Amino acid sequence: MRVTIVGAGIAGLSTAWSLAKLGHDVTLIEQGSIPNPLAASGDRHRMIRRAYGDADGYARTIAEAFDSWDLLWDDLGVSHYANCGVLGISQYAGDGAELFRAGLDRMEFEYERLKPYEAAERYPFLDPATFRYAYLDHDGGVLFSERIAHDMKAWLKMRGAEIRMHAKALAVDPQAASVQLEDGSTVRGDKLVVAAGAWTLQLFPALAEKLVTYRNAVAYMEPPADLQDAWSNAPAIVDIGGASSGYVLPPIDGVGLKFGAGVRKTRAADPNADRVAAPDEGDSLRRLFSPPFGRIDEYRVTEVKTCAYTFTADTRFFSQCLGNTLVVSACSGHGYKFGAAVGRRIAQALHTDDDAMLARWLRAEMA
Repeated sequence: MRVTIVGAGIAGLSTAWSLAKLGHDVTLIEQGSIPNPLAASGDRHRMIRRAYGDADGYARTIAEAFDSWDLLWDDLGVSHYANCGVLGISQYAGDGAELFRAGLDRMEFEYERLKPYEAAERYPFLDPATFRYAYLDHDGGVLFSERIAHDMKAWLKMRGAEIRMHAKALAVDPQAASVQLEDGSTVRGDKLVVAAGAWTLQLFPALAEKLVTYRNAVAYMEPPADLQDAWSNAPAIVDIGGASSGYVLPPIDGVGLKFGAGVRKTRAADPNADRVAAPDEGDSLRRLFSPPFGRIDEYRVTEVKTCAYTFTADTRFFSQCLGNTLVVSACSGHGYKFGAAVGRRIAQALHTDDDAMLARWLRAEMA
């Protein structure tokens, strides 16, 4: 079967990888480079975690995510994962961090609970007077997304996949499984997969009833000199507590300290607009992290990167079969950790023509 894939973020790359392993002919079309720094799955590193708040369906699926990444590491011959653990910090009862912890309890995942002074002794960038408790899940950590994309591209080329970069898709014919490109050419296959992330609605505007596109930003920071060693040995932080939905990826293996916050996301009509950060965007993001971090004014913003991503109103993944085309949106803020598993599931659905099961799995509705 000849399959064309539009979008070479982690979903598109993983779909191409999985289809190639099944023996299908793959053409991968990407509007930018691979990795594409503007893609939802771009940037240098992403978090993988078992904590999932009240989304128990996704929490149950995380084992499949880890197994799928292991299969990818076997094929690439290298692992781009650092199991540094994942920390949650609760500032008040019922905050996001506490909801994540409650989810770990329901799933019967083990973790280590820390009193404020114990957490601050271990992680001296924390101010123990500003939070109730912390907890450490020793399973989870950091996926190095840029390295993953680079090596998956090389693997696909070695397996004979056709890769077209800097080839923007202008329109698709779902029944014909064809894609019209900006250079005037048309690519046809037996099946078409559209995994275009934040650009999905440009190709399928009617899906605006089901999908919403958001813009957000993350900031790379340089901590005070006396805290650099503490941060270099820190876990990822799934939620700092409070109301910001703040999270942190530690500086690890040459990649910098990164702060992000769900509260900063805004709806975006055009994923290409406002991709250059505003002058004060990094500083305003930094200030969201005090509490629970002490001395936040001593942190220096070194870089701010924007991202655009699309998901349903209830923050679930999405797929819809339209003729010979499968449209998939799994690029939300929590999407990267499932990237390898998403690709395997899409490939399986194409192989078996069971797109209904794929849709249920993507929405984490499987028993």
